[in-house]
Amino acid sequence: MAAHRKPRQRSLSGHTARTAATLALAGAASMAAFDGSGHADPRLSPAEVKSRVDTLYREAEIATEKYNGAKEKAEKVEKSLDELRDEAARKVEKLNAARNDLGAYATAQYRAGGIDPSVQLALSSDPDQFLDRASLADRAGSRQAAALSGVRKRLQELDQLRTEADGRLATLRARQADLRKHKKTVTGKLGEARRLLARLTEEQRVEYGKPAGDDQGGNSGRATRTQARDTPLSGTSKAPNARAAAAVSYAYKAIGSPYVWGATGPSAFDCSGLVQAAYRSAGVSLPRTTYAQIAAGERIPRSALRPGDLVFFYSGISHVGMYVGNGQMIHAPNPSASVRLAPIDEMPYAGATRVV
Repeated sequence: MAAHRKPRQRSLSGHTARTAATLALAGAASMAAFDGSGHADPRLSPAEVKSRVDTLYREAEIATEKYNGAKEKAEKVEKSLDELRDEAARKVEKLNAARNDLGAYATAQYRAGGIDPSVQLALSSDPDQFLDRASLADRAGSRQAAALSGVRKRLQELDQLRTEADGRLATLRARQADLRKHKKTVTGKLGEARRLLARLTEEQRVEYGKPAGDDQGGNSGRATRTQARDTPLSGTSKAPNARAAAAVSYAYKAIGSPYVWGATGPSAFDCSGLVQAAYRSAGVSLPRTTYAQIAAGERIPRSALRPGDLVFFYSGISHVGMYVGNGQMIHAPNPSASVRLAPIDEMPYAGATRVV
């Protein structure tokens, strides 16, 4: 009877060993991916995180300005649609009045029996009296024809209004679709930025959120912002007009307010929302978006900047601040930084506008 021997274990070596190790590592990585313990992104240094977050904030700001523009257009369409509805309601009232008049004439004609005028003349004992009545009937008939014409006119006007309202409603829905798309983009970019910032230590996050040139820590940065708010720069008195001076004063008071995308104050702002609110406080209406604001005044060279001028950044005109003198501006930077005083050289300069 043959003896049953235990199979001999073969050791792995060379290419076979490397292949097995590769497969084992791949399997482990797959398991890690499935159980959520693995990370698809490579480990980034704090500097790389900051660079990536800066890019995400820029992309989010571009999408925010598109959102702001779509929101402004949607609000205008919605307002015009409400005005059309009000106009339609007024025309319905006029239509009902015209129908009532027409109904009154029809009732009177029915009660008169509709007898042929020549027969009435033949039967009348007083021809003169009949002719007077016939004249009145003609005038009544003219009024009836006018009432009928009025009904037709009101119906045509209402039909035209309904067609126009349908078109504006379709436009409104398209604007609302744009809003949802841009909002999704903004929230996606900001969410990714938050996840990246969560990799940094508290100290690194504080360092990231400090104003440019502040090397003294967060407390010093807050003190600087408080000082700027309480003691405006001397350049404020050199604003080109009273409205610009009032807008600068508002911007100083907003220092320290949080950045919230889509916000226009009074307690939070995005970049274009801040300058819009500042000039609104001075009685000046500015457009909502950066790319509309740059065309809302007189374009001026950098050498001519004065307090209250709007300064724009990046090639796509996606960021705006308010110049306050001495090479400084007040702006709402991004969700990691509150409204603050900053040098206009900290971003790629694109141009300036003076609100007139």
